[in-house]
Amino acid sequence: MEAVALVILLVVVVGGLLTLASALRVVQQFEHGIVFRFGQVQRGGQLRPGAVRTPGLTVILPIVERMQKVNQQTVTMGVPAQEGITQDNVSVRVDAVVYFRVVDPVKAIVNVQNYGYAVSQVAQTSLRSVIGQADMQELLGEREQINLRLRGIIDEITQDPWGILIERVEIKDVSLPEGMKRSMARQAEAERERRARIITADGEFQASKRLAAAAEIMSQDPAALQLRLLQTVVEVSAEKNSTLVMPLPVEILRFFDRATGGGGEAATAEKGDRLDLGERLAKAEAELEKAAETPSTLQSAEDVPPVIGLDEPKPHHGVHQSQPSREVTGREDETRGISSAAPSADEGDTPPAQT
Repeated sequence: MEAVALVILLVVVVGGLLTLASALRVVQQFEHGIVFRFGQVQRGGQLRPGAVRTPGLTVILPIVERMQKVNQQTVTMGVPAQEGITQDNVSVRVDAVVYFRVVDPVKAIVNVQNYGYAVSQVAQTSLRSVIGQADMQELLGEREQINLRLRGIIDEITQDPWGILIERVEIKDVSLPEGMKRSMARQAEAERERRARIITADGEFQASKRLAAAAEIMSQDPAALQLRLLQTVVEVSAEKNSTLVMPLPVEILRFFDRATGGGGEAATAEKGDRLDLGERLAKAEAELEKAAETPSTLQSAEDVPPVIGLDEPKPHHGVHQSQPSREVTGREDETRGISSAAPSADEGDTPPAQT
């Protein structure tokens, strides 16, 4: 009898320990426990007291209650690469990364079956939608805006219904077709070539201005040209060349020019060459303005006098000139500066007009 009682007591003790062990639960710091009592978390539309257990040691009623733990750490989930056509009809392949965490464990367990898989599917569909709404330049150069737009689309679907907060969305890589890559490489090369040519032309322009200024300064003092010549000879001889060409100094030519009597003309020409370019332009503009202000003495095409020796006289066709014709001829002679009192040889040979 005592043995039977001892066995029963042992069974009760073991059963009590097993029940106590099943009633005790440990919730980690990064987790929250959702307790279902007879399968219910809410009662009367409100969250039942004690339904959410904080981290630490907690006790539940065996058989009556069941607890499910929810991880609230930030989850890093890779979105598989999605192929799509951009707004400017370019085929691209884009993959991304989504960072999310659970902010409402009750909604994440009750409202969606597998929130991780659900977030993955929403991210893929949203990524394809964003690819179709953007062009290639935005995908390559404005990824920050694409990330914000993609995050807003996913977060709007997941936060309120599922209790999941999308912390960040990043586009990892944008794969372009090989033909598009070659076209972009040629475009970049052409752009750099254009910039190089512009910089070279700008440098040549500035150098020409400096050389013109240096030539103007050297022309004021002939000794400067001789010094520059000697400096060039020194630079050439420093390279250890076997042949050295010595040009004839300009001063010797000028000496011979003065000795032959051309010094006055050379000095006059040199003085005229030193005339400032601005003064020559101003003089030319003044002459043009003066010519524009002078009115023309010719009123019509008939008043243009004929050129002697080029214009042929009009035939008379048997009709003799009258006195008014003689007056018109006299006016034409006055216009050309020929006096009527001094007739030409041709007029003396012409017989008088018969009336």
